Amino acid sequence: MPGPTATPSPLNTRRPIRQKPRIINTTDLGADPDDEQSMVRFLVCSNEFDTEGLIVATGCWKKSQSNTNMLDKIVNAYGQVYDNLKNHADGYPTPEYLRSISVMGQRGYGMGDVGTGKDSTGSEMIIAAVDKDDPRPVWVGGWGGVNNVAQAVWKVQKTRSAAELKKFLSKLRVFDILGQDDAGAWLAKNFPDLFYIRATGVYGWQPSKNDPYLRTHIQSHGPLGAVYPNTKWATEGDTPAFMHVYPNGLNDPGQIDQGGWGGRFSFTKKANIKSMSGVKTEMRFAPYSMYGNTSDGAKAIKRWSAGYNNDFEARMDWTMTSDYSKANHHPVAVVNGDTTRQVLEASASAGSSLTLSAAGSSDPDNNSLTYKWSFYQEPSSYKGPVSIKNRSSASVTVVIPSNASGKNIHMILELHDNGSPNLYAYRRVIINVK
Repeated sequence: MPGPTATPSPLNTRRPIRQKPRIINTTDLGADPDDEQSMVRFLVCSNEFDTEGLIVATGCWKKSQSNTNMLDKIVNAYGQVYDNLKNHADGYPTPEYLRSISVMGQRGYGMGDVGTGKDSTGSEMIIAAVDKDDPRPVWVGGWGGVNNVAQAVWKVQKTRSAAELKKFLSKLRVFDILGQDDAGAWLAKNFPDLFYIRATGVYGWQPSKNDPYLRTHIQSHGPLGAVYPNTKWATEGDTPAFMHVYPNGLNDPGQIDQGGWGGRFSFTKKANIKSMSGVKTEMRFAPYSMYGNTSDGAKAIKRWSAGYNNDFEARMDWTMTSDYSKANHHPVAVVNGDTTRQVLEASASAGSSLTLSAAGSSDPDNNSLTYKWSFYQEPSSYKGPVSIKNRSSASVTVVIPSNASGKNIHMILELHDNGSPNLYAYRRVIINVK
C-alpha cells in the first residue's frame, strides 16, 4: 500500500529548453515530392523556430543542384499567406527574411564535393550559425545528403585549432533522414563526438499516400496548399527532422531517448547504420557509429498522430483568414504553476504519492479542455505498472511503486481543446524516485 502523500517537490527544468530552437534545414528538393511537402509543413509552423538557413542540397536521388527555384516557389507561396499567419501567432519570420536565408549549398554529391575550394553559401551559413554568440545548439536537418555539414566541419578542422574544432562540434546537432550520401558516415567516423542522429523510423507515422485528409485540409488551402504536391513514394519523409525539435512541451530534443513528434532514439550508438540503397560508397568509412531509432521505430511518432495532424490542419486554416476568431488556436498547458514548455523534474520516495496539477491551463479561444495523464513507459527506467488516480482530471495523484527506488517515471500531460480541429498541448514530468 502506498504511504502518506508526499509534499510535491519543486519542479526543476532538465537542461532548460529555450522556447525557440535554432534550426537549419538542408533539402534535396526535386528528388522526391516529399521535400516540398515537408517544407510546406515547416513554414506554417516556422514561428516555433529560430530558422537560420534553408539550404538546397544534393543526395543519392538528386546528385546535382543548380538553383533555388523550387525553394523560392514555396517561400513565395508563404509570402502570400504571411499576413494571415501572423494574426494567429507571434513569431512568424517575414518572407523577406526567409528569402535571405534560402541559399544554394553543395552543388555536387557526397564527399565528392567536400574539400579544398568546395565552400558553398550553405556550408558557410552553417559555420556562421554555429559561431554566433548564442549558447543554444544549432540543429541541422539532413532531408537529403549532409555534405554541407561535412564541408563546414572540414573547413573548421583545416583552419582552426583542435580546441576550436571541439567547441564548434559541441554546438552542432545533425538529424539525418535515412542517410542519403556518404558524408554522414565520414562525419561519424572522423568526428565521433559530433551529436549525430540517423533516423530510419520515418515511414508509417504519416497519413497514407494521397489520403483524403491531405486533399481536404492541406492541398485545398490557398497558395501553400497549392504547392503541397501529391505523394510519389511516401508522404513527408523528412518532417521528423524538424518535428524532433518542435517545442511543444513533449520532449527535450537533446534528450533523444524521451520520445516526441520526431521519434525516439537510443543513447547507445549503433554501428554502421546503412544509408538508403542509392548510397554505394559509405562503407569505406566503416566502422562508424551514430544514434539511431529505438525498437519502437515510427510507432514512437504515430502515438501522437492526433496532435501533429490537427496542428498542421489548424495552421493551414490560419493561412486562409486574417480573422483570429475564425480559426482554432493551441491551448497552454501548465503543471504545478510552471507555464513554460520545458520538461520538468520532481522527486518522490518509493511507496509515496505525488500530486501533479494542471490548474491554470488555458485556451486562447475559451474552449473547454480535456485532460489526459499517462505513464510513458518506454523512456522510463521503471518498467512496471504505475497507478494514476483521476487521470482525466486537471489534478492527479501518481502512486509511486514501492519497488521503484532509484528509477525514474515519465508522466505525460496531454490536453486538448474542443475547437475544430482539436489542438493539443503537452507537458512531461520526470519523477525521480528516491
